[in-house]
Amino acid sequence: MRRIDLPLLWLILPLALVLAPHALALPLWISLSWLVFALVSLHSGKKTWPAWLKLLFSLAGVAGVLLQFGTVIGPQGGVALLVFLSGAKLLETRTARDRLGLLFVGCFLLVAYFLTSQSLAMAGYMVIAAGGLIAAMIANTQPKPDLRATLGTTGRLLLQALPLALLLFVLFPRLQGPLWGLPQQSAAQSGLSDRMSPGDFSQLSLSDEIAFRVEFATPPPSPSRLYWRGPVLWDFDGRTWQTRLAVPPNPIRAESVRQPLRYTITLEPHRQRWLFLLGLPRERPPSLPGLRSTLGPDLQWLSNNPLNQRLRYQVEADLDYRLDPDELGATTRVRTLALPDGNPQARALAAQWASQHRDGLAIVNQALSLFRSEAFFYSLKPPLLGENSVDDFLFVSRRGFCEHYASAFVVLMRAAGIPARVVTGYQGGERNPLGDYWIVRQRDAHAWAEVWLPNQGWTHVDPTAAVAPERVERGLDAALPAGERPTGLMTLNANWLMPLRLGWDLINNQWNQWVLGYNQDRQRQFLARLNPFLATWQGMAWGLAAAGGVLLLVLAALAIPRLSGKPADPASRFYARFCRRLRRAGMARGEAEGPADFARRATVLRPDLADSIQRITQLYLGLRYGDLDRADLLELKRLVGRFRC
Repeated sequence: MRRIDLPLLWLILPLALVLAPHALALPLWISLSWLVFALVSLHSGKKTWPAWLKLLFSLAGVAGVLLQFGTVIGPQGGVALLVFLSGAKLLETRTARDRLGLLFVGCFLLVAYFLTSQSLAMAGYMVIAAGGLIAAMIANTQPKPDLRATLGTTGRLLLQALPLALLLFVLFPRLQGPLWGLPQQSAAQSGLSDRMSPGDFSQLSLSDEIAFRVEFATPPPSPSRLYWRGPVLWDFDGRTWQTRLAVPPNPIRAESVRQPLRYTITLEPHRQRWLFLLGLPRERPPSLPGLRSTLGPDLQWLSNNPLNQRLRYQVEADLDYRLDPDELGATTRVRTLALPDGNPQARALAAQWASQHRDGLAIVNQALSLFRSEAFFYSLKPPLLGENSVDDFLFVSRRGFCEHYASAFVVLMRAAGIPARVVTGYQGGERNPLGDYWIVRQRDAHAWAEVWLPNQGWTHVDPTAAVAPERVERGLDAALPAGERPTGLMTLNANWLMPLRLGWDLINNQWNQWVLGYNQDRQRQFLARLNPFLATWQGMAWGLAAAGGVLLLVLAALAIPRLSGKPADPASRFYARFCRRLRRAGMARGEAEGPADFARRATVLRPDLADSIQRITQLYLGLRYGDLDRADLLELKRLVGRFRC
């Protein structure tokens, strides 16, 4: 049976730790290729592979990456090629220099994964992987590395580096921008869309991914009033709601009732431009750190660029307000009454209501009464709808999710001559009492309606609340039938699990706020609490220099025993103790006297101790200059401890 190449195993295992997270995002053929290269290199030992075969492997990898990604550079193609070539390099790794080079490649790939994920769990995993790389570098310098001793040295190195890392993190001046130079990619969630068709929101409700977190500086409203406004949809083609033409940038005409709210939203990246609001903001648009944005007359808040990074922003708003209370422009009225052909039954019902009631509010109440009193059901699994989707929903299936009710309600209102539009966003959320903030998930995505009424302006109406009031009062799970409730980990509300998951979310939130979100503003706020001078560039420089000086003094103090001649390794310490005991017995070792010569002289002076002196000296020389292992070190320690003159 062929013996495993231990130096190569010390290389492959930490590299596998580094590459395991990459394997989730890389094409399967690259991960399998690397695994095959690793197994073949371990099995073949020091076999030399033909140069033409290694060149063929390399060219095949380059061609495959080009076909897969269209490039061999960048965070996707470049990483994929580097992973493949690191596996191919294992076939010709023979020397310590080769192994060290691959370990440095592993360090690069370790950092590269942070372009994909910066979560706390992944950061913890990467610390373990970094420790593996450091341990492999230490083992690479030893002929027969001892696992326990190598891991111990690795731990000490990491602990020694920790103060310097914390010092640089806290005091080194932060540049405006993300933690890493490239936007987050796989971490960015899709979330809401600028289109709404039957089934869209029911799919989102299956996701426990976090959309954003909210901290209230004022008493929060009740959960039933937490409507986080996002995309506003104006145009309907018979099945899909969207906004085909941008809303003209007219001034916002609104009156607030002065019920003030102050809150801070930490928005997860979602690759879209919209931001979320609760209430009418007093600053229009609210200021964003490092971003420009616009707030339209429909209160749709858009950033100038897609949001590929986590964003934290503060809003001061009024929960109650009236939007466009005086009049509606002719163009806006035409647009908010427009309907495509089709859905004759819904049109006829709306026309009947319009003939019975001249008051728009009465028509709104008539529609809500229909949903409330008839046999309509709130369901994640409604049947498919036909060409006349609204008619099928209102008169045939009567089962749907929030998008079905919002869409049907707006169509009924428009057919009855009342301007209406669809608003999408999120409703409700989960309060985390451990951190006193709210968690809004993708499963809280919601659609509702707005109708324009004379002297009231655009009025919020949620037809889903007429069918399933539990949805807006207690959340999605309370409104769904028992057989349709999602069963993911985050939806389990058992008493024993609730504190665990809320505690974990609190830890993640703090990681996001104080590590990933430790930007220039956060740094200056934190340092200003310590000393206002530290919040300036000069203060940071002086603080960094002073703290660095203190750290160097501490390291120097720790190094003084070594500089003064105190033995550093365990074998030398045990041998020095042995020599001190002989010196106290009148047998001092000369400054230029080697261990073997000293042992011969000591045995002449004390022949009764000859066996112990010779054995201790042999163990010491073997540990220092030979290939003895930890068992021999323990024997040396035992013999020195028992040695008496």
